[in-house]
Amino acid sequence: MSTTYMAKPNEIERKWYIVDATGKTLGRLASEVASIIRGKHKPLFTPHIDTGDFVVLINAENFTHTNSKHFFVEGVTLCCVYLFVWG
Repeated sequence: MSTTYMAKPNEIERKWYIVDATGKTLGRLASEVASIIRGKHKPLFTPHIDTGDFVVLINAENFTHTNSKHFFVEGVTLCCVYLFVWG
């Protein structure tokens, strides 16, 4: 019987990703960035270990959204999570 592989913190190799937000839909962009930050794109993904990579988001003011979304971007936190005020 084989066991499930669990990544160890000293085996994790982190990379830097640059994501351009120009013309991308906000929800799709957020899910793409969250997947990279969490590390779900790696074959070594282990839920209880931080296997994620670093993300630099450029042109964040140029993302698109559908007309049914009425919100204003209030600010950006240090961990690249947008805060919204729904109106």
